[in-house]
Amino acid sequence: MPSPRQLTLFGQIGERQALQGEQRRHAFLDGRLVEYRISRRRRRTIAISVDAEGLAVSAPPAAPWRDIDAFIASKARWITTRLEEWRSVPRPVRMFGIDGETLCVAGETLRLEVRRGAGTVLREPGALVLELRNPLDGAAACGALVAWLKRTALEAFTPRAGHFAARLGLAAPPVTLSSARSQWGNCDRKGRIRIAWRLVHVAPRLADYVIAHEVAHLVELNHSRRFWTTLKSLYPDCRKARRELHLAAAAIPHIGGVP
Repeated sequence: MPSPRQLTLFGQIGERQALQGEQRRHAFLDGRLVEYRISRRRRRTIAISVDAEGLAVSAPPAAPWRDIDAFIASKARWITTRLEEWRSVPRPVRMFGIDGETLCVAGETLRLEVRRGAGTVLREPGALVLELRNPLDGAAACGALVAWLKRTALEAFTPRAGHFAARLGLAAPPVTLSSARSQWGNCDRKGRIRIAWRLVHVAPRLADYVIAHEVAHLVELNHSRRFWTTLKSLYPDCRKARRELHLAAAAIPHIGGVP
């Protein structure tokens, strides 16, 4: 999460050298050699994360390498477990609007069927049907598909935001969509919520986590202890859902040239 109100995957340097961007190093963890990315940042503590690109470490500019190595070693089991989780995650595919492709909508795998028709999109059992004047026009198919996905996302996300807001005794907030691929949600100081439309691909319970997260920001525009207490009152399994969302989002497809 890039800011307190947002939900968001070389060579050595001297210990006191100024920030130099990202480097690569190796650590021996649980019997395996693990490459990791490290960046020196203006922070007080060492932090680690694992995503589709592997292990990433953030450390204060003056943190000694021995302290960084010791911290990584202390998290060896957690790191190797997360790496194995990511190893099994499918990588995103690029869709071209071709008959027979597959995609997930609300966590359900659907077959794309492209037919000649008047320009409509129909959801049928196990399939998403695109009826186009020229079914061989992949760009038009991708455009129609994304437009349908965005409409579906807004129709699904808006009432869920109202549902969570009502549980806090608040009016339903205005909801709009963003095209973000990693910052899944945002709540501004005026109480306006933006949700990434691509969450329409993942299971509704995971999209609910993002929506509940942003609704909780309506009363706590930060990530304080009170914020997490509020979020847990709306979505008790929030920490588990956050990890599952990272895994599920890694497989969200790239549709044509749509940003």
